[in-house]
Amino acid sequence: MNRKDRLFALMQRLRDGQLHTAEAMAQDLQVSVRTIYRDMETLAASGVPVTGARGYGYTVREAITLPPLNVTPEELEALHIALATLRTSGEEELAVSARTLADKIQAVLPADSETSKVSFGFATNAARGFEHIPAIRAAIRAHQKLHIVAEAQAQQVRPLHVDYWGTVWTVLSWSDTAEDFVTLRVDRISELTPLPEHFEDEPGKTLEDWRGRGG
Repeated sequence: MNRKDRLFALMQRLRDGQLHTAEAMAQDLQVSVRTIYRDMETLAASGVPVTGARGYGYTVREAITLPPLNVTPEELEALHIALATLRTSGEEELAVSARTLADKIQAVLPADSETSKVSFGFATNAARGFEHIPAIRAAIRAHQKLHIVAEAQAQQVRPLHVDYWGTVWTVLSWSDTAEDFVTLRVDRISELTPLPEHFEDEPGKTLEDWRGRGG
């Protein structure tokens, strides 16, 4: 059983309102007690309302569980922006809830899907650098090259991936100009122009190649 399946199995067990010892869960799932302790910490950190302690037992307080949902990349992007906006709303309770909800969504996104190309995160100013994000995302989906001027440097790039790091937006691209991968801060882009030229995935120039470098 992989880790994601094990965490799901633990959540299902804990929802019955009874106390479950780490020893019993470890035996049933054929893992070590130490692994169960780590799993409990992971569930709690991701927002699951786990209560209990080592040597005592664990349970989950009553919570709302939604059925599985199928969403489009566009719907996921809309949710991403809404959560980022709540983070800067000035309402502390909403900001905290937005962060934990984003963590839960990110944890279940399939790693190889198109939706995983846009990561969930937050910035002090949710609107900072957002002006160019729609055009960048559209170019990523269409495999369309961009002419970008950032910090007085002009480049022709193949946009691959957008991230929101908690302070800034960044776009990872293959730069035809530099002949290498580049990561640009979106708030420092002064000009962005979609080009008529589209690109195909080429060995050494893809998101997977960048990840293979340990990026």
